Amino acid sequence: MNANHHPTLIVLAAGMGSRYGGLKQIDTFTPQGDTIIDFSLYDALQAGFKKFVFIIRKSFENEFKSLIESKIKGKAELEYVYQEIDSVPQEYLNPERTKPWGTGHALLLTKNVVHENFAIINADDFYGRDAFMVMYDFLKNTDINSYHFSMIGYSLKNTVSDHGYVSRGVCEVDGNGNLLNVTERTYIEKYNNMLRYKDENEHFITIDKDVTVSMNFWGFTPRCFEFGGDSFKHFLEKNRESLKAEYYLPTLVADSIASGKVNVKLLKSDDRWFGVTYPEDKEIVQKNISELRMKKLYPENLWE
Repeated sequence: MNANHHPTLIVLAAGMGSRYGGLKQIDTFTPQGDTIIDFSLYDALQAGFKKFVFIIRKSFENEFKSLIESKIKGKAELEYVYQEIDSVPQEYLNPERTKPWGTGHALLLTKNVVHENFAIINADDFYGRDAFMVMYDFLKNTDINSYHFSMIGYSLKNTVSDHGYVSRGVCEVDGNGNLLNVTERTYIEKYNNMLRYKDENEHFITIDKDVTVSMNFWGFTPRCFEFGGDSFKHFLEKNRESLKAEYYLPTLVADSIASGKVNVKLLKSDDRWFGVTYPEDKEIVQKNISELRMKKLYPENLWE
């Protein structure tokens, strides 16, 4: 096995928060002014991560950096990557497009700053320390030149909102805990004590509440960039006329698995996921964080 540096953590923080009504990545959830990212970074540091890469947009760069840098300075290396509408080849630019190109595109933008094994997470999801420790151990013990990737999996029923639809990567897993395929379902909702999703033809189909889903907590070696370039180009060709189509991380993963070179290990965490999609979710997140603090899992002041 090749010697690895400490794994890096990439944080997807360029989203627009259209259903939330604001920038979730810089919203605060505690009396002390903590964002969800604060808890992820705190947990990641406890697990052993030493470098953080934030994918953001220029429009809130100063505000984001002022939130992050005073807390992390001296604790980890920081890098910033900017995901903008024009971060694609010239021939695919559409002046009418306002939506970012998606999480898979965001990952590809980090190619020049990430040269070690790395994990990637959403800025607005609370994953819990156990998830970071499980992922760190996997990355630390994975050959940097290998095609062994990983994913923290959750049960769908534990990741839906009471206040509207959510987007999830639905996973097909073999008996050995390896991911066979992942399909991005952009519209999953509760309905009559069941869960259902909307397919490509706008039809509703019932879905098993215990199916494993991705919450965008992935682990990669730098080999992932070998697949992403061609995969994203294929996406751009297919969606030339679309103003809303997004290239998702599960698409990159599914294409890499289809190559026959890659295996993706499903990792399980005992911690509970929670996050915000709608404004009404905020109160639930605040309550959950308060309970974790009452159990002394987090100090009252994370960064003192």
